[in-house]
Amino acid sequence: MTEAQTVRNPSDSRGRGVNILLVDDNMADVRLTEEALKRNAITSELNVVMNGEEALAFLYRDGKYVDAPRPDIILLDLNMPKMDGREVLARIKSDDELKRIPVVVLTTSEAEEDIHRAYNLNVNCYITKPVEFDRFVEAIRIVEEFWLKLVKLPSS
Repeated sequence: MTEAQTVRNPSDSRGRGVNILLVDDNMADVRLTEEALKRNAITSELNVVMNGEEALAFLYRDGKYVDAPRPDIILLDLNMPKMDGREVLARIKSDDELKRIPVVVLTTSEAEEDIHRAYNLNVNCYITKPVEFDRFVEAIRIVEEFWLKLVKLPSS
């Protein structure tokens, strides 16, 4: 997949569409996340990019992403080709225009080194992807409830 993939669902409780950027190179995990978001019916737009380079192009609105929307939240995998999630996180959190976007690491890694490094890079939270579908759906629901309903986010 070379372009951001977009999935639309109903709007959130604030009456506007919520925009999520999912950065993940595993199509099975992308489909799982899409299904979890559909079941929870909060998200209005999900944009998917497959690696860190595409994520930064999307966020900086470069090239084919010139009209990309500013995400309300970023779901970021750590282990990807070209540029991994750690590098992407470092760039996001060091940029004054991007650092206020909440970044949730959603990864299979349970390594303490990855957890410490992510928090040292100012990740907003770190979640190890549950293997069971129902637990994964519940994890996504909790992320949505907290970050998209409970927390007051700055306007773009």
